[in-house]
Amino acid sequence: MKRILILLLSIPFLSLTIETDDANFIGTWVGEDENEIGRINFDSEGYAYFEVKGQIFGGKEFLYERKKGRMTYEINSETDPIEVDLILTKLESGEQKSLLCIAHFIDKDTMKFAIGYNDTRPTEFDSENSITFKREK
Repeated sequence: MKRILILLLSIPFLSLTIETDDANFIGTWVGEDENEIGRINFDSEGYAYFEVKGQIFGGKEFLYERKKGRMTYEINSETDPIEVDLILTKLESGEQKSLLCIAHFIDKDTMKFAIGYNDTRPTEFDSENSITFKREK
């Protein structure tokens, strides 16, 4: 009985030390595409945003087609490559559109990222759809 009680009491502490696959994405990532420096940020609350030329697109609240919107993300790390959905939501109507993406970690701080177009998820990384990001420290 004592062992079971100790095990039950230690479970919450164990869960704090186990890193989820989603946690690998959290942070700001910097990449260069056609000589433009851009950033993508994934936060721990489930929001994401892009930053290009000082302009931010996404996050908890931003203007999208003159309407307030938000961008969240969902990650399916059970696939290879990892599936990432960037979900744009118009706050007024609740209307949503998803950018279907894939990601592959080269190492802990380097990630290849590809965005699909026309509601199609890319299946591979190529020079047209992908960019390599480095985690900003």
